[in-house]
Amino acid sequence: MRFDTKIAVIVRTDLADWQKLNVTAFLSSGVAHATDEIVGKPYEDATGNAYLPMFREPVLVYAADAPALSRTHARGLSRGLPMALYTHELFGTNNEDDNRAAVRAVEADALDLVGLAVYGPRNQVDKVTRGLRLHG
Repeated sequence: MRFDTKIAVIVRTDLADWQKLNVTAFLSSGVAHATDEIVGKPYEDATGNAYLPMFREPVLVYAADAPALSRTHARGLSRGLPMALYTHELFGTNNEDDNRAAVRAVEADALDLVGLAVYGPRNQVDKVTRGLRLHG
């Protein structure tokens, strides 16, 4: 099935594996709030155990170096696409208030980005992620 929208997570290549996974998880939780339709319905197994709903479409995870991540961020901003971000400073904070303060203290073009999540129309997200390779 081909969706009209796309979810892309972009993670900086020079991070430790645990950081890449942590950033991907946090960014995915952020993009889950882009629209009410992005998350599907809850799951249930044959025994009757209930499970949380997940995204209704695939999440493509890309790798990028710092300059490519900054370029992707600028492209997403210029198109007004919903984005979640993770900066290097967030590895040193331990609560939401400090996270928001760390991001708010830095101008957009000076953010030390380690990850982004972008959601929107497929063709727009493709333009934002043009030139990036899938993480692998």
